[in-house]
Amino acid sequence: MDIIPNIAPRPRRPRPAVVTLTDAAADQVKAIMARADNSYAGLRVGVKQGGCAGQEYVLSYADAIGPLDEVVSDKGVTVLIDPKAVLYLVGTVIDYETTKLASKFVFRNPNETDACGCGESVTIKPAAAE
Repeated sequence: MDIIPNIAPRPRRPRPAVVTLTDAAADQVKAIMARADNSYAGLRVGVKQGGCAGQEYVLSYADAIGPLDEVVSDKGVTVLIDPKAVLYLVGTVIDYETTKLASKFVFRNPNETDACGCGESVTIKPAAAE
């Protein structure tokens, strides 16, 4: 008769957030959501094909949390990551910058391998599995 020892499962270590927000980005998202015509579940962040470097970041209102969305709560803001974009965004810091000529969200993504001269599109390599 085989005896299987009672082994307790290992506690899972907390997963790091796919993206984090700076204070400036969180404040801007809160302001945008406060001015929105409807109530939204959060800010949806994704990546799409386009631009001269091949990919572009996409921000939109999220009506609801999708069953496969990665949900990130940071500084009082809910960010929903499109499941197809998770590996492209791992480790990204989203900031909001204002200069004399423009105000915009800026993505500091360690997975970017190239960017176009105009700053509107990037080339992103998916993060490697740990």
